[in-house]
Amino acid sequence: MALEIKQQLKLAQQLIMTPQLQQAIKLLQLSRLELLDNLHQELEANPVLEEAVSEELESTQIEKAPGESEAEPEDRQTEVTIGEQAFEGMDWDNYVNDYYTPRSEDFLEDRDQHSYENMVSKKTSLSDHLLWQLSLSNLTPEEERVGSEIIGNLDVNGYLTASLEEISQGAQQEIPLVEKVLLRLQEFDPLGVASRDLKECLLIQARHLKSQNPWVDLIIKDHLNSLETKNYLAIARALQAPIEEIIMAVEIILQLDPKPGRLYSDEEPQYISPDIYVYKMGEEVHIVLNEDGLPRLRINAFYKKALGQRGSVSEATRDYIQEKLRSAIWLIKSIHQRQRTIYRVAESIFRFQREFLDHGVSHLKPLILRDVAEEVQMHESTISRVTTNKYVHTPQGIFELKFFFNSSVVGADGENVASESVKERIRLFVAHEDPAHPLSDQELTELLLKENIHIARRTVAKYREALKVLPSSKRKKIPIEEWIRSQKMEVFEKNKEEKKD
Repeated sequence: MALEIKQQLKLAQQLIMTPQLQQAIKLLQLSRLELLDNLHQELEANPVLEEAVSEELESTQIEKAPGESEAEPEDRQTEVTIGEQAFEGMDWDNYVNDYYTPRSEDFLEDRDQHSYENMVSKKTSLSDHLLWQLSLSNLTPEEERVGSEIIGNLDVNGYLTASLEEISQGAQQEIPLVEKVLLRLQEFDPLGVASRDLKECLLIQARHLKSQNPWVDLIIKDHLNSLETKNYLAIARALQAPIEEIIMAVEIILQLDPKPGRLYSDEEPQYISPDIYVYKMGEEVHIVLNEDGLPRLRINAFYKKALGQRGSVSEATRDYIQEKLRSAIWLIKSIHQRQRTIYRVAESIFRFQREFLDHGVSHLKPLILRDVAEEVQMHESTISRVTTNKYVHTPQGIFELKFFFNSSVVGADGENVASESVKERIRLFVAHEDPAHPLSDQELTELLLKENIHIARRTVAKYREALKVLPSSKRKKIPIEEWIRSQKMEVFEKNKEEKKD
């Protein structure tokens, strides 16, 4: 069979993402703050774009105040002139000497003092606090170098993250000197800083408490696992100590700080700026997009005029301006389309979740992306992009838009219940439980069943873990005396059974 080369035409469809379409999709999934940064970058990169000045501000600057007549400026000037003439014959030297009291600020050379509102204070970090103490400790230069190396290897909780060998290599000092400086640093405020693990941290703090209870150190050294599970009876048996003294030792340990460095954490809180505001006015729901601070874009009149005049600019310049003009027009259209899409999606979400605005999270309804996509006639991927990194301010608080999309749980009567609503009910059950007798997962399951919500116990456990709620065995809080009596009764019953056997 001979090989030959042929040419033929073939018609096929292919989806191509144009740069303009990619830009529109990118703008759609940006949050408000990210959009603001993006617009500022476009304003710097595209000379055809400019920020429109508020028309209201311009009109305020141009127009006169209401009721102001033509003669008012002259009248005001006359008043100023009369006032100046009235003070011309005044003896200012005697006035200053009699009534003026100098202030300490008047003797400062720099008279241009900033207002206190514009001053920014810096919170003392853990490393700054420790370095300050290190400088006051009368250490040798070698010891200070080791101390600085140790402080530089502490995490946000105050724990040492490097080994003694690594610190020795970094400071170029011997390991015995590193150990000596480390022990000195562990005495700094806050107590327990520069510890290598939780056990060492608690032991340092317990040693400075100078407690008369001899079981505190033993519990920390050998029984932290039993302490975590609140198995105090096992600790008493292992140490052969009275349960009353073990309980008192536990109370002392609970006063210690397992994360001594968090008091000086320099992490700044991340504030949320809502993209949408939802207001209730009577029975009506009003949705307002947060456009505060977003620049109003428009095309620069100079470049529009330059394009309109033939021969005023070179052909290369003309092509450049036209390219930037098309980019600017597409950006403005994309922003308007983004705002309209967000508004329609938010309007659809709160049409489904109307009861949430009235009664809160417990009245959320099951909702998926397809429900909103079908109502607004968009693709599900578009709805997903719109709800990504977007926050809404509602009468019930600030929530992410994705919060309102949740799976459904079939109730005992066949009615679907939102999973977030079930979590909220579990949270309320736990919040109002008896601390001495916390609700187990099985008891929570039975309480939900009484409200026509039939779910398995393992599902309740999964929801409880998602809410970061501890199991019932770790939530139990009862008075010490009652707990001691119950433990003594438990020991008595077990000894009684052993004797029978």
